[in-house]
Amino acid sequence: MATCPECDAEIEVDEFDVDKGDQLSCPECGSNLEVVAMSPLEFDLAPEDDEDEDDDEEKDEDDADEADDEDEDDDDDEDEGAEE
Repeated sequence: MATCPECDAEIEVDEFDVDKGDQLSCPECGSNLEVVAMSPLEFDLAPEDDEDEDDDEEKDEDDADEADDEDEDDDDDEDEGAEE
């Protein structure tokens, strides 16, 4: 019987129902697992989806742009005060 590498829970999967490279979720902790060996059946944490990482990077860039815009607005206010 295979175990989850994240929480060590025993995972009941018939090795004839899965192939190397297949992914499934741990019923205990919900981690995404990948079949890395067939005999004995062994799991490893599945790699994260690249699409999700790209979305996160775009959000971070947007947040940084908004912060820069706010800083520029603050600088404009300070400049106006200095001119008076």
